[in-house]
Amino acid sequence: MSGPYPLEPSVNEMRSMGEAALAAYIEFVAGLPDAPAVDHDGVMELASRFREEAPEFGESFEKVLAQVMEGAAKSVEYAGPGFFAYIPGGGLYASALAGLIAFGTNRYVSLWGLTPAFAQIEASVVRWLCDMFEFPPEARGVLTSGGSMANLSAIVTARTALLGEDFLDGTMYTSEHAHHSVAKAAMIAGIPPRNVRLVPCTPDLRLDVNALHGMIDADRRTGLRPFCVVANAGTTNTGAIDPLVELVGIAHERRMWVHVDAAYGGFFQLTSRGRRALRGINGADSITLDPHKGMFLPYGTGALVVRDGRRLRQAHHLDANYLQDVGEEGEIPSFSDYSPELSRDFRGLRVWLPVKLHGLQAFRDALDEKLDLARYVYEELRADERFDVPWEPQLSCVPFRLRGVDDATNQALLARINGSRRVFLSSTTIGGRFTLRVCILSHRSHRDRVEECVAIAKRAAGELWGARDSNPEPSD
Repeated sequence: MSGPYPLEPSVNEMRSMGEAALAAYIEFVAGLPDAPAVDHDGVMELASRFREEAPEFGESFEKVLAQVMEGAAKSVEYAGPGFFAYIPGGGLYASALAGLIAFGTNRYVSLWGLTPAFAQIEASVVRWLCDMFEFPPEARGVLTSGGSMANLSAIVTARTALLGEDFLDGTMYTSEHAHHSVAKAAMIAGIPPRNVRLVPCTPDLRLDVNALHGMIDADRRTGLRPFCVVANAGTTNTGAIDPLVELVGIAHERRMWVHVDAAYGGFFQLTSRGRRALRGINGADSITLDPHKGMFLPYGTGALVVRDGRRLRQAHHLDANYLQDVGEEGEIPSFSDYSPELSRDFRGLRVWLPVKLHGLQAFRDALDEKLDLARYVYEELRADERFDVPWEPQLSCVPFRLRGVDDATNQALLARINGSRRVFLSSTTIGGRFTLRVCILSHRSHRDRVEECVAIAKRAAGELWGARDSNPEPSD
């Protein structure tokens, strides 16, 4: 940079860097349809070049930008239309622009009085999320870095509200198919691992209500204090939704907190099919959501909403002398009082701007499309005798495996599918068996790429089908 203050580029320098970065980003997005679903050729050699000492003097922006974009290309392409692994998150263009504005203006929203208008934008976003689930006016929430932090704050809130300071005899309950962040959150919140109960599931992989009843009764007989049930609204394995109506009823009858981990499935509430599938979620005490999944936003955008906002604040609020000049909460909340975080970025704009720009209907239509595409995959694979497709999709995830062959052959199937470099799938283990899964949730994934995915899977199955005699699946 020229001038005596290199950390303060001139207007022309800022414009030049900004235009170069925007051009590189637009080229990257425009190339996603044709980009390989995974490109790790030479990636470790590239990574080794980033293993360097900090330079004493700077380099040109063009050179540094080229390095960054090269690193972005040598990756699993989870921003592209062929990423069907894990739970996809596409990264909306409008949210990228919101990030530029938020980081560029560098406004702080954790204490409402410093930038009231931006704090209100974030508060409005939280209210929109509360309204999705018909939460009352006293509900509150926070935008988090993701579902893991949202689950942690939810469990801390439940623990504080129902157990008080002496909580080591508290027990919580969740499905054996729950996301691992639930058990991790309990551990960090101080709940002894021995007091976290993994409730078995019914054959459709939903939490077994009768088993839950029995486990709660058994714990109470031994003097423990059951305090929280964590239900799933879309498991990572299969997209299964626990029986929310029954679980909410059990929890309230027994004066327990019911938290719903809807990081994957929560935004399907925007659709009529999703509302039917998620029936009962409106009765939850708290809900985890991931806008970086169901709203297609950039990674690092999670959310927690809590029916009784007062309890969320009581679990996280502390006074500090150096904050005495900050005004008391009024119409606009200070988010640091509802979260472990004091310093953080302005997350609300990356939600607010796309909703204002596109409207909720655009998100509703996109989510409906993903439900249709998952149904297409299910019907196509189920009609092929070579595939075992045991669970009808409740959301947009379809687990499957080759019928009558061992795990090694199914692992080979996954390798061949991903080796096409047109699509990228992931796997899990269900009932002790290696299982492939197609999860469709990127706003860039449409019928053409999904049809191609099915064709690739069928072709790979045909190549391996002859191995079923030499590598049979072990009998139960």
